[in-house]
Amino acid sequence: MKRFRTLRTAALSASVLLGASLPALAQDGLGIPAGTYKMDPGHGYVTFTYSHLGFSNPVVQFETVDASLELDAENPAASAINVTIDPASVDTGVEAFDGHLVSENWFNVAEHPTATFVSTGLSQTGATSGTLTGDLTIKGITKPVTLDVTLLKAGIHPLSQKPTVGVEATTTILRSAFDLGAYAPAVSDEVTITVSGEFNQVVAE
Repeated sequence: MKRFRTLRTAALSASVLLGASLPALAQDGLGIPAGTYKMDPGHGYVTFTYSHLGFSNPVVQFETVDASLELDAENPAASAINVTIDPASVDTGVEAFDGHLVSENWFNVAEHPTATFVSTGLSQTGATSGTLTGDLTIKGITKPVTLDVTLLKAGIHPLSQKPTVGVEATTTILRSAFDLGAYAPAVSDEVTITVSGEFNQVVAE
């Protein structure tokens, strides 16, 4: 059974999320330089939750996520965020259920080995909050989504000594829009996706 890491926050992503906080970084002078930032795989989480018959709200995680940000400090709206998720890395905490989810009836990883998010725009709604829009692709189906983003912290990481940004964001989608609608409404069609992670600047050697 794969190790199941519990949700540290309350939606793709992302990584996905940093973009909406970029205006705060640029305007408030938090000391984060322009450049490429990558999600720390040891401190990055993409999870989703749903209602199961009204009795519980399972939390499911993707273990393998590659998320990057190209930060344009002078024009944050021009920054680009890209996220790639390996749906075969889905971890429910129950090995048999994991096998069920990767089958052709669900994520169908044999034909669709990746899920992606590509940002299309961002705006600031507060000193540490914003919204990020982008295209989410699951099972080869692409739909626009909007994420609510919170900037948790920005600065030099005390361990890595690298410029680092911590962000968190959520969005709610209808799984039926991505050909994943079986058993609704007993299993809720609405799914909340959460991304929470630390992004470290990549320094060229």
